[in-house]
Amino acid sequence: MKRCAVLTTMAAALLVSGASAQNAPSMAAAVKQSYNQMKGLLTRAAEEMPDEGYSFQPTPAERNFGGWVAHVAESQMNTCSTIAGARKSSDAGSKTSKADLMAALKESFDACDPVFEGLTDANAADGVPSFRGQAPRLTSLFGMLSHDNECYGSMAVYLRLKEVVPPSSQRGGGPRGGPRGAKKE
Repeated sequence: MKRCAVLTTMAAALLVSGASAQNAPSMAAAVKQSYNQMKGLLTRAAEEMPDEGYSFQPTPAERNFGGWVAHVAESQMNTCSTIAGARKSSDAGSKTSKADLMAALKESFDACDPVFEGLTDANAADGVPSFRGQAPRLTSLFGMLSHDNECYGSMAVYLRLKEVVPPSSQRGGGPRGGPRGAKKE
């Protein structure tokens, strides 16, 4: 009887762990989801900053808001085009208008979309060129997302200083919900 209970418990544990493993997202799927969320947040932050806010610079030691958008666009273009095997640079740093910087940001996402779509668990560990030499594909892409998160954090502060609620703080919870461009009350 005791042996039967132990075997039944072990079989149930195996079934539960097998079911959990089938429901767990893959590493590639999780990174793709993070990329799409970050893409939405960065795009909305850039859209919601008023045109005159692109030249806003809280201190002389900081970039202006447009400089943050340019930095993200250049960094993404460099990372994704290098991984894709056709390194391309962006001239976003020479742009100053909201329209031009929004176009540069979109161009960088256009370069990154196929790179992230091409990420699979099978190729996640493949070596790709990075700014520090060869790195696993997943590490390079996750590094870009970490950098994007840092940049978004700075951009969110600038938005708040201009009395615009950042996309991640808008009612509705983050990248998809809530009213756009809500003014701080």
